[in-house]
Amino acid sequence: MKITWLGHSAFRVETRACVILFDPFLTGNPKFAGSFDEATRGATHILLTHGHDDHIGDAARIAKETGAQIVANYEICMCLAEQGAADINPGNTGGTVPCGDFTVSFTPAWHSSGTLRDGASVYLGNPNGLVVACENGPTLYHMGDTALFGDMALIAELYRPQIGIVPVGGRFTMDGAQAALAVKRYFRFETVIPCHYGTFDAIAPDPSAFVAAMQGSGVDVRVLGVGESMAV
Repeated sequence: MKITWLGHSAFRVETRACVILFDPFLTGNPKFAGSFDEATRGATHILLTHGHDDHIGDAARIAKETGAQIVANYEICMCLAEQGAADINPGNTGGTVPCGDFTVSFTPAWHSSGTLRDGASVYLGNPNGLVVACENGPTLYHMGDTALFGDMALIAELYRPQIGIVPVGGRFTMDGAQAALAVKRYFRFETVIPCHYGTFDAIAPDPSAFVAAMQGSGVDVRVLGVGESMAV
């Protein structure tokens, strides 16, 4: 599995058979300076944690240009289908959907989910974390945007993810100290990748608080630069 951070909560994950884009907020992302075409090339699946604009991002455009399947909650899938996404694979909290050589399980996340349309708030379902379990590879848990909550223990028990993608920016999600507490108390990750920082002034500029709080944990903390990749 190859994992590339595209800034904010956006990731490109390449398995043996598929190319997965998580929360592809590229256009308008002040930290994404790479090639849109390169970042989205060959995409087979687009996985969305919730309905905020900085997470749905360019999903509809990418789906139309590449034919990639949208995997998200029911409300987001219906919304993007109206925007021209032809292939949708909806799920919801507690469910698991098949996606070729991997499955996606929808976990709870403590956040909100929606957008504004013509000045009115549009509800886009409950927010989720997403667990990707590959047939021949590690299990990855993208927490989405979330607060710390005790039922993370059940997520760890049910899915046993080896890789965690963890928001650490504070204000809208866990901050670094809270994220480290979640990782150390509830999970047995082999590798964690912090995200959702440095994009806007309102959130933490870097993951230093998380990195410091993870010292001595025995977990491999990978701080990726935007556009940087790692293999697991």
